[in-house]
Amino acid sequence: MKIHKKIIAVFILAGLLFTGCTSKASLNTDKEEKEVVKVEKKEEKKDIDLQKIQPNEAGQIMVLMYHSIGEPEAEFTRTPDNFRKDLQTLYEKGYRPISLKDYVSGNITTEAGFTPVVLTFDDGWQNNFNLMKNENEEWVIDPDCAVAILEEFHKEHPDFPLEATFFINDNIPFGQEEYLEYKLKYIVEKGMDIGNHTATHVDYKNVDAERIQKELGSIVKLVNKYLPDYEVNTHALPYGSRPKDKSLYKYLVSGSYDGIEYHNIAILNVGWDPYKSPYHIKFDPFSIHRVRGSDLQKYVKGVGMYDWLNHFEKGNRVRYVSDGDPDIVTVPENYKKVIDLQKTGKKKIRTYILKKS
Repeated sequence: MKIHKKIIAVFILAGLLFTGCTSKASLNTDKEEKEVVKVEKKEEKKDIDLQKIQPNEAGQIMVLMYHSIGEPEAEFTRTPDNFRKDLQTLYEKGYRPISLKDYVSGNITTEAGFTPVVLTFDDGWQNNFNLMKNENEEWVIDPDCAVAILEEFHKEHPDFPLEATFFINDNIPFGQEEYLEYKLKYIVEKGMDIGNHTATHVDYKNVDAERIQKELGSIVKLVNKYLPDYEVNTHALPYGSRPKDKSLYKYLVSGSYDGIEYHNIAILNVGWDPYKSPYHIKFDPFSIHRVRGSDLQKYVKGVGMYDWLNHFEKGNRVRYVSDGDPDIVTVPENYKKVIDLQKTGKKKIRTYILKKS
């Protein structure tokens, strides 16, 4: 593939880390540019043919779960080429990435007729974001790491947004400790997100309130050391476990440790199936299901990404289809009853009767 022949990004690390290329100022500029783009998109709103597009924003959304991107293919490892295949498949079947934060808040700007999908990576593996030296002894981003693959795919397909969340532990996230600041700033500056996977990848089953808060607060403290204005507010449960004592669940959502407060807007489980629309009456942002990004049946056992793509196509599950307007929630008339008006807020509810072909 041509991606192997390209240098994804060339940089002199010392220069980037100490000349302010990834300073707060550059982050703010990037944010302002994104806001301008959003305004432009709003001005381009067009009426859609409901019978042709058949939007259904009560449908389900896949939150894909990845871990390592490397060799060989295994239960928690996706090869670089297979990851590229996943992205290409999603693209061809009309799926477009959105951020986890936008999914939870219902701020879905996906183009009309397309389906949002959320990409997540657990554990902060070095092969999620790896730096290497090229033949000229210059530091570059490894073209086979997750960040580079996502960037290159977005470059080739600009209508496939660069959106993903990397859930990290405090075990030298992404490896290469001397470049941690660069990597964290790079991810956020590119518009992707950093999530909380606890400091020690703890199994929550038998922990107390103090331990939960220490695990979550420590990651917020780590990230804010380099990105003081960045809010770490999404959490992927290690092993998918929760405390046996349900009275402790509240500390998974919010708490404090060592003077650091945290407030999560989303909690993700381990994967098995697509989850509900953020406007659905039964949508729970603190118990979001995920789907394994794999087609290795030995491990996915019929509930991997490709299995659910087939279920959506066969109509065994109802797929979320966007109307292209984040200010309107459009559903067929018979789905209106599952929409929670408290979750839609000030958005307009639009229904239509789907005519039989």
